[in-house]
Parts: sequence; structure tokens; C-alpha cells
Amino acid sequence: MQHRTVFEVMTHDVVTAAPATSFKEIARLFADHDISAVPVVDEDRRPLGVVSEADLLRATAELPDLEGRWAGVRLLSRERGLPDGETAAELMTAPAVSAQPGWNLVETARTMHRKAVKRLPVIDETGRLVGIISRSDLLRPFLRSDTAIHDEIEHDVLSGTLRLAPGTVRVAVDDGVVTLTGRVDKRADIPVIARLCRSVDGVVALHESIGYAYGDLALDVEPSR
Repeated sequence: MQHRTVFEVMTHDVVTAAPATSFKEIARLFADHDISAVPVVDEDRRPLGVVSEADLLRATAELPDLEGRWAGVRLLSRERGLPDGETAAELMTAPAVSAQPGWNLVETARTMHRKAVKRLPVIDETGRLVGIISRSDLLRPFLRSDTAIHDEIEHDVLSGTLRLAPGTVRVAVDDGVVTLTGRVDKRADIPVIARLCRSVDGVVALHESIGYAYGDLALDVEPSR
């Protein structure tokens, strides 16, 4: 079994900004490349932060209205001495939360969720930017065909990893939902089979109805009274 890594699904050709890139230049990058964020990098391509559409909108919200009145948030920013947000260095969210090329997608998704971000710059062992991964990239494995999922479960998991005889466990896949049927020797093997099959890239859900010849004595013996 091989799980996809960040390197396999990330965008390799990354559009970036320099700290001095202006607000308008960043907005133009978004429009020209159909993207919603750019990493801000130094001269050695080390990420300093990320500027997103939300960052630009936040800065725009602090502009005065048509009658010249400032929004309350602008007054707070002025009182705190915050910059006006003219350049990437002033607009970006920093420091940049990053990922590494060898991370699996589950680990990456958890990091995004924990840090409440929609994308992660990907850095190599020297700290230099080599890609960027977004939420949509994480969904790419779910585009796998039912046939590919079925074949991996049958050949790599059941036969290759678990060494089950052909036909012991039957596999059906419908729109990413896996159903396992059949009969195994030990009851304790069933959760192991289900867990490994569920972890295959592209599996949306798993249902099992697997019988067994005999159970685990420790599980089946009723507690003494």
C-alpha cells in the first residue's frame, strides 16, 4: 500500500510575491493566474508569510466609505499603529505555516484544520519553497476510479499485505463506497481488514459484513458475576 504524499498532489510551479510587492500587483496576480493566495518569499525563496484574498479584503474594509467616514476597524488599526497595508510584507499573514513534500495527506489535512488555513507552502529540507498545497489538492485522491480502488484493495491489501486467499473477502466499490463481504477464520481479523481497506486513497466510506469461523476467547467469554 502506498499513500499519496504532498509532493504528488501539490502545485509545483508556484506564483509568489516579494515583500515589496504592492497591493495592486498582488490583486493582479490573483486575477491573471486564477488563484486566491500567494506565498511571500525572500531572496532565497524562503516563505515569510502568505497573502490571501481575505488579507486584501481586510485591508479594503479599512478604507473610508464614499462619504469619507472610516470604519471602526480602521480607527482601531490607527490607534494600534498598524501599517496601512500597501505591500505584501504589510498585508501577509505571518509566519507561514508550511508542509513538507513527504507528508501524507491526512497529516496535511489535520495541520490545515488545526491552523485554520486553506493552503500550505511546501518547503524542502533547506526551508526553500518547492510547492503549495490547497484544500482542493487534498480532495484529488477522491477522483480515483472505483476500479482503481477495488484493485488496490484486492491485490495490495487483501492479497499482498494480509495474505488472504483469493475470494476469502469480496470487494465491491460504488462511487468510492467500499463494501466487504465474505468469511475469515478469526473474528479479530475483521477490524484489521476494515481499517486497512478504509485507509486506501479514494475510499469515501466502508461497510463490512464479514463472518468468522471462531471468535477471540477473550472477547467471547462473559464476565464472571
